[in-house]
This record gives sequence, structure tokens and C-alpha cells, in this order.
Amino acid sequence: MVNPLYDGLFGIHAGKTTPFLHLPDGQTITHQDFLATSAQIANVMTQIGLTPGDRVAVQVQKSPEALALYAACAQAGLVFLPLNTAYTVDELSYFIENSGASLIVCDGAREGELSDMAGKLGAKVETLNADGSGTLTDQARAMPNSFPTVERNGEDLAAFLYTSGTTGRSKGAMLTQNNLLSNAQTLVREWRFTAEDVLLHALPIFHTHGLFVATNITLAAGSSMIFMPKFDLDQIIARMPEATAMMGVPTFYTRLLDDDRFTGDLTRHMRLFVSGSAPLLAETHVQFEARTGHRILERYGMTETNMNTSNPYDGERRAGTVGFPLPGVELKVTDPETGETLADGEVGQIEVRGPNVFKGYWQMPEKTAAELREDGFFITGDLGKVDEDGYVHIVGRNKDLIISGGYNIYPKEIELVLDDQPGVLESAVIGVPHPDFGETVVGVIVPEKGASPDTDAMMEAVSGALARFKHPRKLVILDELPRNTMGKVQKNVLRDQYQGMFTP
Repeated sequence: MVNPLYDGLFGIHAGKTTPFLHLPDGQTITHQDFLATSAQIANVMTQIGLTPGDRVAVQVQKSPEALALYAACAQAGLVFLPLNTAYTVDELSYFIENSGASLIVCDGAREGELSDMAGKLGAKVETLNADGSGTLTDQARAMPNSFPTVERNGEDLAAFLYTSGTTGRSKGAMLTQNNLLSNAQTLVREWRFTAEDVLLHALPIFHTHGLFVATNITLAAGSSMIFMPKFDLDQIIARMPEATAMMGVPTFYTRLLDDDRFTGDLTRHMRLFVSGSAPLLAETHVQFEARTGHRILERYGMTETNMNTSNPYDGERRAGTVGFPLPGVELKVTDPETGETLADGEVGQIEVRGPNVFKGYWQMPEKTAAELREDGFFITGDLGKVDEDGYVHIVGRNKDLIISGGYNIYPKEIELVLDDQPGVLESAVIGVPHPDFGETVVGVIVPEKGASPDTDAMMEAVSGALARFKHPRKLVILDELPRNTMGKVQKNVLRDQYQGMFTP
């Protein structure tokens, strides 16, 4: 193939008038029309001076044009960098500067505040709004609807996704063409996707789940998607009879179960429900199967690897587990101190190796060497075990990462804002169980002697500095934080203390 990712996902549909995107207004976009739009966008980016390997930072609302921008980057050999739409300008500046992005594509409402920063960094700015309008598409309409696909090989970079450790410094995970294409093709086979499938797509497309799992699978299989801007319960219920499959985070399923309209009759056309990005409570599994007769398929992946394991399509989908390693993916549980492989049933750190595993962290050779072994095994940072039947269980994390509603939240980032507030001596941010989001954020505050911090003002400060999904759901005032003999804060003690705050 000239360009594995483009040819394997998009180019295979050249000239096809088959449906690709079913939109909320009843319009359907065919594969052919979608590829014409992406080719026009590729022409724009080439004309403004971008060359293969350049990074394109994208913070836009979900739309068919936003998806076409991803395809355009693949066709033009550019590295696609999707960014959460909730990020503030302060947060964006690090990603854009660190990646060395040549182009920033943003919502028109943000153009002014991003232009100054872009100018200092030597990046261009184009706009793309939720309705498909903007400077990018204005230029694209005047461009040819074909584009000569740029030659790339499987080891060339296709995308950056930023992740982070609890130190707060974000890392750009470098994903290759082969990483993305191999994982999509494996999941098509494992989950039995065909051109007859219609996927209900209500996930964001700045995240692995909605973009590199849901969208890539749909493209690789020649399926179509009911493409929704966001999760809207009424719309999900209205459109479900047209679908055969759905992918979601646990919140999607708990909200469906809370609605009396969600019945077995409504789901009779459905073939598959997949859940990921956060742990699904066993109770949700049980309720879902009792209501619909369907057993949700839970899987396990991460930013650096896409999907690693999956419960079986045929066979027992075991609640509380993430199934088995995917074909071609090796998984082992090791001792965090020695790196020695542990026996089944023993808890240790999960390591994975396979064609899905990323190339390393952008401009961070030391971090790459610390987490990606020379033999190709990636140390995931998750703690788990493999049971006697081979099912993988995730039991925790050896970092204090919080996953809420499918989004990764890094406590240190929130603690830095809280610690900076008047009257605060120190803080500790933890994740506690939440029935809707899997986990939610709680901030524990220790006041300075004699001070009475204003928690409302603190929440307001967090709102101005950080994306909404990072905001603590509750702030708790304590006289002191629990510490071990070495003086390290024991977040596990805090998690145990407040684990029942939102759940029985």
C-alpha cells in the first residue's frame, strides 16, 4: 500500500456511494462524498505549506468535517493531534508548543485567543465550527475533490495523543500507521463487524475510544455510523432501532437503564454493546442483561496502545474482567520491583507487547525508556492479574490516575490549583466510586493554621483554570493528611475513607 492507514481505512471506499454517516437531521453522507471533502481539506493544508510529518493540532466540536480532517491528515501524511474540547487556552499552549504543531484548527470562537499564541510559536490557525463552517472549509470548497495520496510506510507517525503521569507533565504518545490500522483490523474480526453494521456513535472524537476504535472499525469494515454530536438520551433511544451496535462509556449504559423506554424490545435489532474507558460496575452488567437479554462486552485499552484485551464475542463475557489478550497482543503480569513474570492469580503490573503498542513519547527519550522496555513490552501502569481461566482483571493503578466518564484526570494538575488558593496549606486529590461516571474527583484540603478557606471561591478558581471534567465534585476540609513513616501522603487511606461518598 502507498499509505497503509489511508488506503486501509479510507481509500478502500473510493467511488463508493454506500452510506457512511447518518446525521441527526436525516441527511446521509456517502463514502464517496466524505472522501471528496477530506481530499479538499488535504489540498488546503498542502497549499498553506504543510508537508508530510507536520503536526496538526485540532480542538473542534464533533462534526462530519472534523472527521474528514482526520482523513485528510492521513492522506497528506500529516500527524493528527486531537485535543479535548474542554481544554482551556492555558492547557492548550503546552500541547501546541510541545508538539511543534504547524497548524491549529479550532472553533471560530477561540480564534482570537489562540492567534497570539500561535503567532509566537510560528503556527497557522484555521477555524472549523460545529456546523461545518469556518475558514478551513471555506477554502476547501474551492479546492479539487481529489488529492494524490502521500506515500508513507507503516512505521511513520499517524497521530499524537497526549497522556500524562501524576507529575502533571503531559506526554505525547506517538502512534504509527501500523498501530492504528492493525488494531482496527483485529477488532473488526474479533467483534464480527461487517458492511451491514450500523454503529450508534455518541462518543467524542478527540479520544481513542470514539476515534481510533469506533470510527476506525467502522471504516475498516465498510459499516456506517449514526453520527451524533454527543450523548443525548432521547436521540439514542429514538435512533437505536436503526442500529446494530453501540460503543459507550459506563455512563451511557447507566443512563439508559434509568429510562423506562429502554427495553428489550427497543434493543431487539442490536447485535453488540461495547463498554470501555472506565470500569463497568458488576451491577450494571446484571441489570443490563436482565432488561435487554444482551450482555455488554467490556474491553481494555489505553492511549499508548489502543485496545489490548477484550471479552469474547462468542463465549462467556465475564463481569469484572476485561477478557483475554487480543490476537497478536502479548500480556504478562510482572513484579513492579524486579520485572519478573508472576504466576496466574498474582497481582502485579500489566505489561503488553504487540503491533498496537506505540512508538514512544515525543521528545521524551528517558520517559520512553522507563516505560517501554527494549524487548517491546510496555509497562501500562495498571495493576492486575490473570485468573485460572485466562481472563484479565484490572485491580487498580500504580499511579493515582482518576478515570471519570472515560476521561483521564491527573490529580497533581488539580492539586497545583488548589494549593495556590488563599488559606490552603496543602491538598490531595483522589478518585472515589461514582454510580454514573465510574469514578469522580474529590479534593481534600488542609487549611493553613487559623485559616478558613472559602470552598466556593476555590471551585471558581478551578473552573477558570481547568476543563469541566476535572472539577472536584466535592471539597473536604481536614486538619491533616494521612502519611506513612516516610512522610508520603497515603491516598489509599483517603480513598478508603471516602469511597462511600457517592455510592452505598
